[in-house]
Amino acid sequence: MSSLPPLIWLQAFEAAARTLSFTAAGRELGVTQAAISQRIRLLEDRLGQKLFVRHPRSLTLTPAGQAWLPSIHEGFARIGEGTREVFGSATARSVTLRTTPVIQQNWLAPRLLAFHRAHPAIAVRLVSAIWSGEFGPEGADIEIRYGGGGWSGMEALSLGVERLLPVCAPAVARGLAAPADLAGVTLLHAAGFAVGWPSWLERAGVAGLDARSPALTCDNQAMTLALASQGGGVALTHRRLFEGRDDLVAPFDLAVPTDERFWLVRSARGQRQEEASLLWSWLAREVDAEPG
Repeated sequence: MSSLPPLIWLQAFEAAARTLSFTAAGRELGVTQAAISQRIRLLEDRLGQKLFVRHPRSLTLTPAGQAWLPSIHEGFARIGEGTREVFGSATARSVTLRTTPVIQQNWLAPRLLAFHRAHPAIAVRLVSAIWSGEFGPEGADIEIRYGGGGWSGMEALSLGVERLLPVCAPAVARGLAAPADLAGVTLLHAAGFAVGWPSWLERAGVAGLDARSPALTCDNQAMTLALASQGGGVALTHRRLFEGRDDLVAPFDLAVPTDERFWLVRSARGQRQEEASLLWSWLAREVDAEPG
């Protein structure tokens, strides 16, 4: 078994070879086209041979890919047969939920666990995404997105008004009596947000202080919060993502409002799966129950 490539690489190859499209394969597996492309590259590196010929607008299998594909089909078919023989043919009711890692860790995890305990027969498949291009109606029943809302063809429910504030480890906070004390302290930036450190520092009366402070920039808030909790600096984060954490403190009371916010999102068209509607209603009630 140690000589076999990871199953997710084999799944990516099978789906892409069957559809001759990385985009279609990603839609089928609930991941991005880029994720499929990366898995195929890793698989080709592992095997030492190319499996696809990449044309400007299409794919074709190489002779090696064509020769290998029947074995992959046979292998997946045998796994399916064995599963049905042992466990029966009933399939689990499943819902795919796509959102950012930081929402998964800080807001969604306790709510999803409560939903699972109440509805153990519904299998929830969680898919991670960060950038706006990774979201869309394909591949997910429900999403939690960040932005201004107003997505065409989508129903969106706001999770509430957002405010951003600095957070850090308690040891770091002991040296921060006023915003001016941030000079020389590492500021942890999360890329892609309309409101960032320059806006907060201006509101705090110390505009331009970021030019005198070291910086670390990450493509997601989950990493900035992880670095902050390790004493690596001060992160600017949304209040809802900070609440309930005991490894971080807010050294200042100032929280800057932003027009962007998190949204519960689903397609406004088409027939809705009963299980997906049940999860949507559960999360919507959680939003309603939060303090204003």
